[in-house]
Amino acid sequence: MSEKRPVAGAGIIVFRGDEVLLIRRGKPPYKGEWSIPGGKIEHGETAEEAALRELDEETGVKAEIIGLVGVVDSIGARQGEGDWHFVLIDYAARWLSGEPVAADDVSDAQFLPLDEAIERTRWDKTRSVIRRARDMVRAFPSPQSGA
Repeated sequence: MSEKRPVAGAGIIVFRGDEVLLIRRGKPPYKGEWSIPGGKIEHGETAEEAALRELDEETGVKAEIIGLVGVVDSIGARQGEGDWHFVLIDYAARWLSGEPVAADDVSDAQFLPLDEAIERTRWDKTRSVIRRARDMVRAFPSPQSGA
């Protein structure tokens, strides 16, 4: 008998100016829904490394992490998708390079104006971490700004 345990995952909220990067999930759970890039943390990998790896694998975009936004639990079940429990460690980041191209388990990837990104995401916890990440990125001086 195997004991079910939560799965650790890392997400990344990338801002390019006033735009935020969203991906459309290509597989369950929440297939077809808009979210932030991210995925499971691999053995021997830090959460930050996982967030940056998933960003690259899913979109081809490069970013610098500004800081930890928070930890969110995703616990649920859907017919045809089974049940799940993910502990998601989310980071705020600033875009460095690359245009988003959907890859890996993603069907679309786009930088969107903040209001449109918030409107496209259905989960209140995702909307919350996007808003918190925006505040963090705005408070953290960009190297290009000379601040």
